[in-house]
Amino acid sequence: MSALRARLVRALPCMEWLAVYDRKRCESDLIAAMIVTVLLIPQSLAYAMLAGVPAEVGLYASILPLIAYALFGSSRTLSVGPVAVISLMTAMALKDVADSGTAHYLVAASTLALLSGGILLALGALRMGFIANFLSHSVISGFITASGVLIALSQLQHLLGVQSEGGTLTEMVPALFRSVPNANLSTAVLGVSVLVLLVMVRRYAAKFLAHIGLSPRTASLFAKVAPMIIIISSLLVVVLLELDTGGVAVVGAIPNGLPRIALSIPDTELIQTLLFPACLISVIGYVESVSVGKTLAARRQQKINPDQELLALGASNLAAGFSGAFPVTGGFSRSVVNFDAGALTQASSLFTAAGIAVCALFLAPSLYYLPKAALAATIIVAVLSLVDLSILKKTWLTSRSDFLAVLITILLTLSSGVEVGVASGIAVSIALHLYRTSRPHIAEVGRVPGTEHFRNVRHYRVDTLPHVLVVRMDESLFFANASYLEDWVSARVFGNDRIAHVVLMCSAINEIDFSAIETLGQMNDMLKAQGVQLHLSEVKGPVLRTLKRHRFLTRMSGNLFLSQFDAHTQLAQLNTDHGE
Repeated sequence: MSALRARLVRALPCMEWLAVYDRKRCESDLIAAMIVTVLLIPQSLAYAMLAGVPAEVGLYASILPLIAYALFGSSRTLSVGPVAVISLMTAMALKDVADSGTAHYLVAASTLALLSGGILLALGALRMGFIANFLSHSVISGFITASGVLIALSQLQHLLGVQSEGGTLTEMVPALFRSVPNANLSTAVLGVSVLVLLVMVRRYAAKFLAHIGLSPRTASLFAKVAPMIIIISSLLVVVLLELDTGGVAVVGAIPNGLPRIALSIPDTELIQTLLFPACLISVIGYVESVSVGKTLAARRQQKINPDQELLALGASNLAAGFSGAFPVTGGFSRSVVNFDAGALTQASSLFTAAGIAVCALFLAPSLYYLPKAALAATIIVAVLSLVDLSILKKTWLTSRSDFLAVLITILLTLSSGVEVGVASGIAVSIALHLYRTSRPHIAEVGRVPGTEHFRNVRHYRVDTLPHVLVVRMDESLFFANASYLEDWVSARVFGNDRIAHVVLMCSAINEIDFSAIETLGQMNDMLKAQGVQLHLSEVKGPVLRTLKRHRFLTRMSGNLFLSQFDAHTQLAQLNTDHGE
């Protein structure tokens, strides 16, 4: 029975917290859900606008996906739904497929969600959660920063009440400058006012409320609800001043009701068109979600399962697709709010989904006069936290190759769009990994005086033997870097008649493959032809077994030493004159 339960818990992580669920946890989850619901309603509408779909679709994307993740997700506090970057990627993927707002556009958006869900489920079934480790954090930060800039620029047209086109920096900036003289004054005043208020609330509301006597927790909760009050106030301003008759764009009629489940099979041609964008959306969405999930889990000494997260996000996107919505993932802002509000389990997501469903059923028509400028301001404020230009300085100080990768990703995303940007970011991440593994750190080491320790001759004051070259390679040895080691050693030995022994210190070599053994053999023969012996020291068990299976040790010209100190001691006694 215990084995069966363990399998069920692995498949449905919700069973673990359901088994210990009580009134106290329920109260905490309910409070968190109320706050997240208030935050999520305007965000859902705003991200629907960003994705190019009707406002109610944003609400649909915040109901069934939350329920799916609550059942299958391994994070206790991650909140799934529409997010800025994925919404922008959706709009970019669909802009050449159909006209925004049309029935075909909606079908394409739900197809994109279905494809993303299928890809994530397949990756989860193959237990490929490790793919997130292959994407450089710096490159992803660069992509998200550039995407944040594009998102903010794309919303300026709604903030100012103008018409603008383009999906890249070079397209949007000139178009915005041309359209500024035609800006609607009422829209611009309303939009900028909401933007300023939202920024001030985010920065100062919690401190101000705490200053006037509220507890820090209460002040923080009120500060999180304040944006919803500002959005509702903008709606009231439009109604009272009849600004909609003066050209202020509003959301318009939002139909009552819950999403309808559609199980139709997407068109084959449409699938082929959207398959590549779906792959990119899946990867970026997964990386963003796992990053947030890991961060929040660590705060409570919990863990998430990367493979299970693939399955959970896959199920969430399938739920979004079947309910006529667009791709979703774990959102940073709402997940942090959910965590800070005291959510303890995924029951908070179930309660949030119920709250959004109530809004979709009964409150949607009351949002008719919600100004699009206010939603644009909401998006701009939300993406401000995504823009981190300091990543350029940080990577410059750390690694020139990382800096170049970030710079390329940012420039390509801004100039060529998000699809090219994310594809280049992934390519650069993989290229960086291959470059670094093909050119590992190799050091000449010497003995620290009076000890048995050996360190890099460039960084420490050490003793070396003139007739012995001791080499330490800080990487496993395989086909991609074996030739680099051979060239490095050859460059040191060639023309130096004093060197009679080369010791390869293997303390950092955890694995070795057939190609590397063959290269070691060639290096052994090359050194032997010059009268130099090759020795190995501190070889780990798995590597030693592999060398023995291939009988390399019988062909090696030198000896195998248990420790580098043994090698140093024995070789120090040999004739230092290589010519004799």
